[in-house]
Amino acid sequence: MFALSSAAFLSFVLLAAPTSASRPSPLPPCESGTRHLKLTADTPRTAHEVCIHPGLSSSFLFNAKLARVEVPGRERFRVLEDEMGFLLVPSRAVRDGERILVTVHFQEGTAPASLTFLLVVHPAEAERQVEVTLQPRTVASYQEGEQRALEQVQQCQREKARLHAACAGQVGLRGLVAQGLLGKEGIASKDLETSLSARPGNTLTPSEALSYRADTERTEGGHKVVRLAVVQELHNTGKTPWTPAGAVLVGPRGEEWKALGVWPLKPIAPGKFRQVVVEVEATEEAARGTFALKLWSQEGGGAVELFDGVTFP
Repeated sequence: MFALSSAAFLSFVLLAAPTSASRPSPLPPCESGTRHLKLTADTPRTAHEVCIHPGLSSSFLFNAKLARVEVPGRERFRVLEDEMGFLLVPSRAVRDGERILVTVHFQEGTAPASLTFLLVVHPAEAERQVEVTLQPRTVASYQEGEQRALEQVQQCQREKARLHAACAGQVGLRGLVAQGLLGKEGIASKDLETSLSARPGNTLTPSEALSYRADTERTEGGHKVVRLAVVQELHNTGKTPWTPAGAVLVGPRGEEWKALGVWPLKPIAPGKFRQVVVEVEATEEAARGTFALKLWSQEGGGAVELFDGVTFP
């Protein structure tokens, strides 16, 4: 059994705080707020990539009247339309990494006459609202956008200052205490070697695995919040490098918790092994049961690896 040193695990916990840095990925960036697209008749006719996810709705709103919306494989979606936009909810029939071209046709006299979106099925995220403007924006609209951007920057700066003040430069156990991530029960571990397994078709196979649980001093809706980590020694059985990009933990009823961080985001060469750590936050009640772990890569359109049998101490 491999040993994850306390220093390595504690360093990961600190690095996996909410301010973890983003890394390049072939999957399109998934905006959490409203996405604004400004288009004119001279805008290059390229497909605009939009993240979608099974069960999550994505709304497309326009300032011009629609004639029709073409959705290939429409039976795999729930689509609600009116003349100013449409709402789309993919079913579980769509596959992670799949790309679907959706074409919107506008009523006569609109420029451009049509618009194409490339919907990318993301393993964890969806863009919930896309607003498309087909005419030049007014000065007031630009000023409003600049104000929103300024507010977002200020919010990030406040969050950075809060985290810096909370940690006060502390590392190791001191940093965990400063962030309230080390409760009275400390950090518990569990050997997953006999229970965790890779799905058929996986490129990565686990040779050894551990899970960790650390109580925090926080509560959510009256329930204690815990930090969970899954540590795997992964073997790349494929012929090309495999670099982690993100992960989600899937519960017994299909509920998902997006990973706070995946570490390290370094490639696993063909035939080689590398230890990969995934951290998730959930309530103490939600952390009970058996879970599946979903990992996706930075290469090949976000190839997905699935592991079953994840449990926590």
